[in-house]
Amino acid sequence: MTLLHDPPAVDDAPPTRSKVTAALAALACLACCALPFLIAAGVLTGAGAALAQNLLLGASGALVAAAGGMWWLHRRRSARKAAAAGRSTCAGGDCAC
Repeated sequence: MTLLHDPPAVDDAPPTRSKVTAALAALACLACCALPFLIAAGVLTGAGAALAQNLLLGASGALVAAAGGMWWLHRRRSARKAAAAGRSTCAGGDCAC
């Protein structure tokens, strides 16, 4: 017996906003790794580099946490939608439609 309406599957893929946030976190890490080269080139002084390093590491951590939170929230909402749709359709094969 085939169901007329298959319940939607749970979307495990991270949403686009989470991917963008994770990419920004990676960019902040890359900029932090580039600090020694910027100091050697004379673009930054020691005090400026120390401040920039702390800010970039903090921003990177916050962005990683935000990306993970957005992915978790997306997964939770998707699972709720799938569960709600599964209850309202012909679950278990006893369909009265």
